[in-house]
Amino acid sequence: MNKQQRAKITRRVTLVGAAVNLLLSIVKIIVGVMASAQSLVADGIHSLSDLLSDGLVLYAANKAQAEADEEHPYGHGRFETIATLALGGLLMLVAVGIIWNAVERFLSDTPLLIPNVIALWIALLSVLSKEALYWYTLRAAYQCHSKLLEANAWHHRSDAISSIVVLAGLGLAQAGMPWLDGAAAMIVALMIAWVGGKLIFSSANELADAGLDAERLSRVQETAKKVSGVNALHMLRTRYVGHEALADVHVQVGSNISVSEGHSIAEAVRQALVDNIDEIADVTVHIDPEDDEHDAPCKDLPLRDEINAKLQQHWAEWPALLNAELVLHYQNGLINLDVLLNSDTHVSPSDLARAQEALKAMTCIGSARFFSQQTASE
Repeated sequence: MNKQQRAKITRRVTLVGAAVNLLLSIVKIIVGVMASAQSLVADGIHSLSDLLSDGLVLYAANKAQAEADEEHPYGHGRFETIATLALGGLLMLVAVGIIWNAVERFLSDTPLLIPNVIALWIALLSVLSKEALYWYTLRAAYQCHSKLLEANAWHHRSDAISSIVVLAGLGLAQAGMPWLDGAAAMIVALMIAWVGGKLIFSSANELADAGLDAERLSRVQETAKKVSGVNALHMLRTRYVGHEALADVHVQVGSNISVSEGHSIAEAVRQALVDNIDEIADVTVHIDPEDDEHDAPCKDLPLRDEINAKLQQHWAEWPALLNAELVLHYQNGLINLDVLLNSDTHVSPSDLARAQEALKAMTCIGSARFFSQQTASE
């Protein structure tokens, strides 16, 4: 599913939720005030906060679909994360406000009123509506692999549960215990705070570059190892960027293969992971000729320019060798040379032996092999 399809589904689901939340919040607050139902008013405020959260979801979904640019080279996926974090903070504030109001009512000298029975029917309507919204939004979240939509779905579920608490509190208040209406409001507030804290924790964890879980990492390893040419892999790292994940991994391949073959293997690994692991959007593959996870024995060895400069000294009497093409193999802390002679170059076996002997003065060189179209000697 591409970003445009994902944004379209997110927008449709969120607008449906917003319409329902707007209607419920108006009805619950008005009926709650008229019926003296404190818990229903609190639940109405909760639904009103959902309306703000729906706005956050729409804004984040619109920003997250934007392509990467110079300021955001990894894309805009974390706008969803920031919106989820803000949503969690909003829920915490709503919870504090409801608890504050309930405590004030308990401490007030004003007699507690018994709610009107109509408040029960509105609370029941809220339970059914929010539960329907939960399943509708959760299905879309799974379809889009969207943590933000999933968070909003659970927000709807928390509303349904809180409305059940309100329903119970109103019923008991009707039975002659009006203080239970305020108690129900406080329970609703605590539930809101729990959901808000959970959203804040998960979003902060993602902003701290949390990676895929152990099960997903195991699938990544299995998928990469199935690619032809991969001998082993290590230093696998992942991190979430919104609903997507980025990965980088070191892949060990044959130590004597060409650069182009190593690149082809790396691209095959990248494509396999993007195609088979739903969350992964891109992979950076580092090709290794040997296992350097705990030690990198070749990291301090000289590069080609320095090797050429040293060979100019040690092979000065064999100009034909200096004009040959060199292939450098960095293996086990040494550099092994493949010297590719031109087809019209003639160097005697005794000169090749002497050239091989001269290399012993270069402690970084392990061995040298000489190749031409006519002969091959080592």
